[in-house]
Amino acid sequence: MNIQAQLIQLLDQAINNLYGETPVQIKLESTNSDFRGDYTFVVFPLLRFSKTTPELTAEAIGKEISRNSLIAEFNVVKGFLNMVINTSVYLDFLENQWNNPEFLSTSVGTGKKVMVEYSSPNTNKPLHLGHIRNILLGYSVANILSANGFETIKANLVNDRGIHICKSMIAWQRFGHGETPETSGIKGDHLVGKYYVAFENALVEQTRETIELAKKGEWQPENTTIQERYNKLWEALQSAKEEKQINKISDDIKDLVRNQSEIMQATAEMLRQWEAGNPDVIQLWSTMNGWVYTGFDTTYQKLGVNFNKYYYESNTYTLGKDIVEEGLKSGVFYKKPDNSVWIDLSSEGLDEKLVLRSDGTSVYITQDIGTADLKYRDFGINNSIYVVGNEQDYHFKVLILIMKKLQRSYAEGMYHLSYGMVDLPSGKMKSREGTVVDADDLIQEMINEAKTKTEELGKTDGLAETELQQLYHALGLSALKFYILKVDPKKRMLFNPQESIDFQGDTGPFVQYTYARIKSILRKAPAMDQWSTPASTTQNSSSLLPVELETIQTLYRYPEVLAEACKAYSPADICSYSLDLAKAFNRLYNEVSILNEPNEAAKINRLKIASFTANTLKHSLSLLGIDVVERM
Repeated sequence: MNIQAQLIQLLDQAINNLYGETPVQIKLESTNSDFRGDYTFVVFPLLRFSKTTPELTAEAIGKEISRNSLIAEFNVVKGFLNMVINTSVYLDFLENQWNNPEFLSTSVGTGKKVMVEYSSPNTNKPLHLGHIRNILLGYSVANILSANGFETIKANLVNDRGIHICKSMIAWQRFGHGETPETSGIKGDHLVGKYYVAFENALVEQTRETIELAKKGEWQPENTTIQERYNKLWEALQSAKEEKQINKISDDIKDLVRNQSEIMQATAEMLRQWEAGNPDVIQLWSTMNGWVYTGFDTTYQKLGVNFNKYYYESNTYTLGKDIVEEGLKSGVFYKKPDNSVWIDLSSEGLDEKLVLRSDGTSVYITQDIGTADLKYRDFGINNSIYVVGNEQDYHFKVLILIMKKLQRSYAEGMYHLSYGMVDLPSGKMKSREGTVVDADDLIQEMINEAKTKTEELGKTDGLAETELQQLYHALGLSALKFYILKVDPKKRMLFNPQESIDFQGDTGPFVQYTYARIKSILRKAPAMDQWSTPASTTQNSSSLLPVELETIQTLYRYPEVLAEACKAYSPADICSYSLDLAKAFNRLYNEVSILNEPNEAAKINRLKIASFTANTLKHSLSLLGIDVVERM
């Protein structure tokens, strides 16, 4: 039983002894740093039973619990009972847990399965900075869930079909001259992205003059239906008053022109041929997607992430129609006169949502309904976490509500882990297209930053070239991952490469440096089998220094932090804890000697604190996908 549970039990007994019952739920808080104490209990809810002042109530309870050896002392500040835990409890904890690997996990999720879906890229271009935040969040959350006992499936739903990949295919057919990753020396996903850009350039060339005519009201498309749509848009543009409305109609006109261009018509026809199973189109699609997957795998390896299960939209886009039929029969969905199928979510504060078009074709929500069922059939999961940007907040509110209304047993366990955009300081690392930051470029930039910073600080002495390259990679990736993961996912964030690599800041390299410092100490220490001498258990608890106690207390918190991070799906909690522990140990290191401590019992306990801290930091960093550095 941990300290908090023991305290709650003590308080419960004390209140029962004093008042004959426990009329309130007992909640503990960490004591405010301005006062002496480890835990605080607020007594105000008890006043109607104690029939006395807050101070006297807290004093009475304090006296009652102080009979137990768990409590060293207590003090009262108005209605707040501050309790100081006996330091011998923490010494016992250190002795029992310092080298216990089971301490680094919890059983919160034992017997439960959870799927975390992340990355989920399109196959028409390389991964970018936004994908990196998504991937790092998903991978870390999966690790945290695993550390809490869940059986975790890391899934990647790849958007491998649709008009986007056909654009790259058409451009490659027209402008590629048979170019491949092997003949060009270009990474596969970058090569396919190159032709996506080439398509856009060709489309601009084809439509520039026509768009100018359309802006003047002079466009005359051959198709009468398109002509009618254009006339309506033009009339609406003439009567529009607000800038937002004018821009929206202007964009609609531009899209109408672009969609009627020869190259877009050819792309739409290619998509129809793909859906019809044309073998030549399928072969090209398979080849170019294969290039992309090889490129993606290289980027995933650089990031140090992986997946247990891949789903492909080409296999899932037809799913969900049978569930729509089921929902029609049960009254969850309804059909409009044009045969389109909808759900009315106005009572939940949303609106009507289309789930099947009038021609019987799917929309995105249709296949997501079907894929949710598929995941459950495949794995029998209790929880399903979707790591997707906040622009899809509405979509996932609708999806989860639909699954609940369809009475799916797993619906309560569905969760959208939403996150905001990542920005870079202006002028930093423009991509090949000048619009988004390429993931491979960013990774290499971080490794270069780590090399520059490490050399400036002279932290490369005595390391061979292969060790240096491993060090730069570990530090660069640590800086990237920690800086992104320490921010609440819901917040839009600014990623500063230089700030992220600071060895003295709240960064991954700072935590890694603390770990390397400890390992350096331990390499010079006596062998661990000599740490269990009788002297190691004879240090008087009253001689435990504040910096020692602080570090042990921080170590004690780890399982609680693990469980909270699991509950909140929050890698940021792990980052915050890692910094707390690293800072606590550095204060100990700066204030006391470890290897040269003359008191053998104190020395052995400090070595145990050091080893315990190193093991815990290594574990906490691993949850973030960060490798430790043994030497620096």
